[in-house]
Amino acid sequence: MGKQGGFARRGVMAGIAASGIIGTGIAACVPLDTSPLGRLSAKLRIIEAAGGGTLGVSLRDIGGGRALEYRADQLFGLCSSFKLSLAALVLSLDQSGEVDAGERLRWTAGDLMSASPFTSSRLDDGASLLELAEATQKYGDNAAANILLRRLGGPQALTRFWREIGDQTSRLDRTEPSLNNVPVGEMRDTTSPQAMALTLERLLFGDVLSPDRRALLQSWMVETRSGARRVRAGLPDGWTAGDKTGTSIWPGMGSLYVDIGFATSPGGAHYIFAAYYRARTTHDGVDPASEDVLRQVGQVLVQFAAS
Repeated sequence: MGKQGGFARRGVMAGIAASGIIGTGIAACVPLDTSPLGRLSAKLRIIEAAGGGTLGVSLRDIGGGRALEYRADQLFGLCSSFKLSLAALVLSLDQSGEVDAGERLRWTAGDLMSASPFTSSRLDDGASLLELAEATQKYGDNAAANILLRRLGGPQALTRFWREIGDQTSRLDRTEPSLNNVPVGEMRDTTSPQAMALTLERLLFGDVLSPDRRALLQSWMVETRSGARRVRAGLPDGWTAGDKTGTSIWPGMGSLYVDIGFATSPGGAHYIFAAYYRARTTHDGVDPASEDVLRQVGQVLVQFAAS
């Protein structure tokens, strides 16, 4: 090509560069969001970058109608966090009269698995649906969750419950423990931070459950101790919080840390949080650094409340 063509090419590139389409000019063309929510979103991005994994967060101000979200529409594995909704399902079905929460169930040693403290201790006596729901939420009892799912119609029963209350994203496809195998790109047994935060708002502060059942579920969440080093750890004295965690260190998929729940400020304002952190490596056990990412989300929640 001749000189004229070369000059034309250089002229086009010079025009593109001058317009800020290439190179560092891209950032110059995008105004920084200096609003309070914009600054908090930037903090979540910094927390994610420092952790080296992928962070998804949805924080909701119940009274103020505000939301702070970061990667909130991305899918993450539910892990054991589905057990909160499963406990709510038992309360909802008892409320409608479709089941009796006092109904007693029995199981065998073959139903037991790791992290089944309640069902192991009640192997000879069995337990009511209500007791199993409480154990599923408070102790993350894997066998209790599977026993409840078997009685209520399988994983699809929980998915149907989510659809009925307006959650079109969350889905449960398998039981414990296989539901924890959720590599990137897997659709089964997933939710998004935004979808789960909205579901929690409906369950804990909406009209899905009667006031007494909402209060019972919230009390179970407050008494759940597995999240002591996650979002709750970032809240100052005087705050009240209840949550349900989930953790997967399934070989070959990295590690996933989940914490969902509610927090109440000393002034009585209510907030919902749904936080998911996917680490790049598969850990041998629960990783303190990954839990600390979720602790920092708790700190951002406090700043969100004050903004």
